Amino acid sequence: MTTLPLTQLAASVPQTPTWSVGVASVMITANLFALVIGRYGIQQKGVSPALPFPLPKMFEGFGTAELLATASLGHIIGVGMILGLAQSGAF
Repeated sequence: MTTLPLTQLAASVPQTPTWSVGVASVMITANLFALVIGRYGIQQKGVSPALPFPLPKMFEGFGTAELLATASLGHIIGVGMILGLAQSGAF
């Protein structure tokens, strides 16, 4: 097995884009997409403690665990989209 020198490894890390309205809109869209996926994909809603703020009727029964799970998935999707768009030159 060969090892890469640290400089080669550091050179292979992609450049990340600076924050802009486009980057923020991609992240917001990814989180909304994950929230919709969670709305229809989570089978047992409301098992975790309720959120301390009211939600729209569409998301009734969403608890802390559901919100954290969908937000985590949304951020994973969003980071992948932002890095992919940055590598393609869109940002």
